[in-house]
Amino acid sequence: MNHHSLYREKVYSGPIFDISKVHVRLPDGRERNYELVEHGDSVTVVPVDAKGQVYFVTQHRVGADALLLELPAGVLEEGEAPLETARREIREEIGMDAQSIIPLGGFYLAPGYTDEYMYIFLARDLFLSPLEPDEDEFLNLITMSVEMTFEKALAGEIQDGKTLAALLMAMPFINPGQLNTTDF
Repeated sequence: MNHHSLYREKVYSGPIFDISKVHVRLPDGRERNYELVEHGDSVTVVPVDAKGQVYFVTQHRVGADALLLELPAGVLEEGEAPLETARREIREEIGMDAQSIIPLGGFYLAPGYTDEYMYIFLARDLFLSPLEPDEDEFLNLITMSVEMTFEKALAGEIQDGKTLAALLMAMPFINPGQLNTTDF
């Protein structure tokens, strides 16, 4: 026996997400309502250049009310495949494209209250190819070595969950101390 959704009722519709009330039957037969943030699926990209530098952006995040260090990320546009989104986002956010973009998998961002699924990509062999950034994004570009990246992550200096998860998924490919590019 598991949870069974009986019906949904949209209670809010906005430009970035909608909120629905989901009526669920629990395993013991009782019923209850959950609130669900309905959000488009998204991507996070781990861009690493030939010198082993990882590309990050910093931006103010309203949920944290702080400037966060993050990997480039964004939401799929209508009809866009995750790989296309990954390529567009790194062009918009770090001004680079990649010869090689490898899908690393994905995960639900916060399945207790949202249906947003995030696809993770590793971007290698970067080259300049800027696209106009989104008008509401004010990003600063920061690069650091793979070693420094994992030091910061393990020291608790990266506070963005999707960035931490993406780095963990990329670790077998960009393992600090084993950056022999013939392995890729």
